Amino acid sequence: MHNIHIISPRHFSIAAALVAVVLWSAAPLLAEQARDVSPLPLAALTLLAGALVTLPLSRREPTRHLSMGWRLAIWLGLPLLTTGAVSSYFIGMRLAPASDAALITYTWPVLFILLSQWITFGRVRFSSVLGAIIAFAGVALLMVPQALSGSHEGSLAGYGFAMLAAVCWALYSWLCQAAPASLTPLMPRILLIACAITAAAALPLGSSLTLPSQNALLAGIAIGLGPFGIAMVAWDKALRLGKASVIGSLAYGVPVLAAAFLVLAGMSVLDWRLPIAGALVVGGCLQASRR
Repeated sequence: MHNIHIISPRHFSIAAALVAVVLWSAAPLLAEQARDVSPLPLAALTLLAGALVTLPLSRREPTRHLSMGWRLAIWLGLPLLTTGAVSSYFIGMRLAPASDAALITYTWPVLFILLSQWITFGRVRFSSVLGAIIAFAGVALLMVPQALSGSHEGSLAGYGFAMLAAVCWALYSWLCQAAPASLTPLMPRILLIACAITAAAALPLGSSLTLPSQNALLAGIAIGLGPFGIAMVAWDKALRLGKASVIGSLAYGVPVLAAAFLVLAGMSVLDWRLPIAGALVVGGCLQASRR
């Protein structure tokens, strides 16, 4: 038995975090494969797939002892934020270049840090404010030329939806962190509620819920199984077993890796601003998370 090498929790947590990072980075590429599906039906499909793949984790977790406010936050707030984050993400990638929209969406760690500090301590550290300025300088590098030209209103709207997705993810993360109950066993039901909300919102807006093409259907299911299923579980395990500061820093590579996947697949053009903006966003996230 002494010859058997057992993986330490630290190494396992880093491996699990890297699995989540790679799966999240593949989401924009998979979304581009499903462009013939409207954003809201695509969001509903991915949320349904995410609920099904996390179903084995479901178990009875009583919430009756929680206050009415927290029960509303868990069963209504989290599904609404999930719907807003996923739907806005897909809409942003349709209206703006997918690599740009993915980069803007992944400013959410900075927003999460600022929100957590403000609510917990009633103030925000200077290092976090400086990190936010650096990260949003990268966002401005992408948005300002579009705004000055005045000929890409669709891209500007896409950037706005991508930023809305970032805000929703930041609020979602804060609620998950602050919730007085374990949310992992509740995740399948939360995702199913979010799926129902998304599907209900798609009907009045004229979105068709007809069965998409085979490639789009497989891409949508893959997004739900990977980025919104396996990745969430892997990330939860990584945070529980590893050092939060180390694990959290790995997430900052997602927008750069996502942009690289899109460029290598020929679905995005490597503009000189994109790598500089990516470096600013990652650097800003790292600066904001410094102790």
